[in-house]
Amino acid sequence: MTDLFSLNNKIALVTGASYGIGFAIASALAAHGAVIVFNDINQELVDKGITAYKDAGIEAYGYVCDVTDEEAVQSMVSNIEAKIGIIDILVNNAGIIKRIPMLEMSAADFRLVIDVDLNAPFIVSKAVIPGMIKKGHGKIINICSMMSELGRETVAGYAAAKGGLKMLTRNICSEFGSANIQCNGLGPGYIETPQTAPLREHQTDGTRHPFDQFIISKTPAARWGTTEDLQGPAVFLASNASDFVNGHILYVDGGILAYIGKQP
Repeated sequence: MTDLFSLNNKIALVTGASYGIGFAIASALAAHGAVIVFNDINQELVDKGITAYKDAGIEAYGYVCDVTDEEAVQSMVSNIEAKIGIIDILVNNAGIIKRIPMLEMSAADFRLVIDVDLNAPFIVSKAVIPGMIKKGHGKIINICSMMSELGRETVAGYAAAKGGLKMLTRNICSEFGSANIQCNGLGPGYIETPQTAPLREHQTDGTRHPFDQFIISKTPAARWGTTEDLQGPAVFLASNASDFVNGHILYVDGGILAYIGKQP
């Protein structure tokens, strides 16, 4: 039987993948045979990423590219296609979050989050899709969020962007499904990353951070997720195993979206 999850010789571009969720996903794709290309915002991060991949036994190609810059993205994609090959798998992972109460958030901060978390996936997808059409297939994975479904205080820009990304995912499916391109979202729950470390730190008296306690109490799995929890779902969405899965958001959240909470 053919290995449904084989990614042998598939070229995967994972944005913002020097560390964290992007690095974990790219590493999993590489373990299944994919050729890894990644970008980050500056040379220092790209160099750190190259070192991290090398330490993991992965040969990766790194590019410095601001994914909100349409010309820079097109230049990067053209370079990848010329030197490595047409991209088979795109993971729109690059993102930011600004935790600011809405009434204190500037329009500039709001626009920045929208630009990185929503406009950039549009820009990168637009640059990559023509090659996928030419090749006759493609997989696009947009890193969504529980905030694609829920609102929460202090993350107005992030929730608006991730909600929009959910609908962009469905629109790409609708527009390019007939070209054998599958576009799905991967929606992480609360994941242990450097960005969430402040929310998990123990307090000076040794007790858990209140937000840490809150998340554990609201998650049926009773724990935070890890970047490793996202690897299997990402490989599934990148592989032939998901060829008839399109326009779907796969939430990897320990059940939090399905859970109303314990009865008091």
